[in-house]
Amino acid sequence: MFRSTTLVLAVGLLSILWVSACATQESTAPVEEEVVSQVPLPNGILVSLAVLDKDADGRPVPQPARMGILTAGDSGWTYRYLEDSDSNVLHKAMAYRSADGDSGVLTLGGTRAIVKFLRSGEEPQVLWEADFEGKFSRMRDGEVADIHGDGSASIAVATHDQGVVAVLRPDPEGGFSVEELDRESDTFVHEIEIGDLNGDGALEIYATPSEPNKMDGSPQPGKVVRYVPSADEGRAVVADLGDRHAKEILVADVDGDGTDELYVSVEAVSGGEVEIRRYDAGTDPAGGTVIATLDDTLCRFLTAGDVDGDGNQEMVAAAFKSGLWLLRPGEPAWAVESIDKDSSGFEHAAILTDLDEDGIDELYVASDRDGEIRRYVWRDGQPERQVIHRHTDGLSRFTWNLMPVPVDSLP
Repeated sequence: MFRSTTLVLAVGLLSILWVSACATQESTAPVEEEVVSQVPLPNGILVSLAVLDKDADGRPVPQPARMGILTAGDSGWTYRYLEDSDSNVLHKAMAYRSADGDSGVLTLGGTRAIVKFLRSGEEPQVLWEADFEGKFSRMRDGEVADIHGDGSASIAVATHDQGVVAVLRPDPEGGFSVEELDRESDTFVHEIEIGDLNGDGALEIYATPSEPNKMDGSPQPGKVVRYVPSADEGRAVVADLGDRHAKEILVADVDGDGTDELYVSVEAVSGGEVEIRRYDAGTDPAGGTVIATLDDTLCRFLTAGDVDGDGNQEMVAAAFKSGLWLLRPGEPAWAVESIDKDSSGFEHAAILTDLDEDGIDELYVASDRDGEIRRYVWRDGQPERQVIHRHTDGLSRFTWNLMPVPVDSLP
């Protein structure tokens, strides 16, 4: 059951001074820009969270799953949130339009694994709930697309910890059927991406199964797999990562050649570096072209967009401790430049999107280490940083995802 709480925070000079003081350490933080009153934006940001309090002995206590909602109005940015007592983590929230034309928000939760559809003024609709009969039951990631080529908005979902990949397909009665594409015991599937690498018009689903999470730097084997439901094609391995794995992939036409590419953020084994690899249709699964390396252990967000309005796509990689990186396509290696080394988070959720609809993408980032959500805009070729929300409740949190949403779709 979702419960609403509103925090109206006009982020002004006080928070700007606080962040500027924190950034006086040696860093390559961009120029800080004060948030001022502005024209209301037609789109906002959904913030998917796990929030933790502490008991009397200092041990973490999971709180109800939380979805933050950031919108911009005349007086600046406003943050409110909804709590879902059915789950203790919200892994993703995203805009969705149902078959009957209703606009709302999809949420993917765990450890009670539920996909819900939230519409303004209505009770949440449970689209799928499941117990995967493992140690965990979590809806970990999802994407929406016309997967079957029938004009409907189906939902591809990845889960923990029995390796289930499924598609929720709208039915004529207003409900959803669940088509399970894959299942593998003791397997975490971290990410879903949808695209068309071979240009045949049939959408492909890409997923990242791996062994259960390890945090000690030891090998954690993994791969990237593909499914094509409209062609009845089951699992095919497209990237064999050996004793390494990926929790983040991106499918997009970043180079502008008219077909999508698959980008894989390969996590480091102890002592190594993160590799960003590119796979095109037909690439040997044992291969992949390394387009960039990052001096870090984790990089769990890749996002593509046009930051400078020149019509060409760039990629942003949000790494664990080394900050935010801008990647520009090149041959064979891409140009890599630091956006902000003073930004960090275990997930380090980030999204390039055009909330103000001016044709140029802005970058939105959750720097959980600092308890802030930030907005970056490029002016004269350089990023400028705004703090659009700062968490002040004293709770610790993991920001799992940021997604754009039309304001008129918000519950």
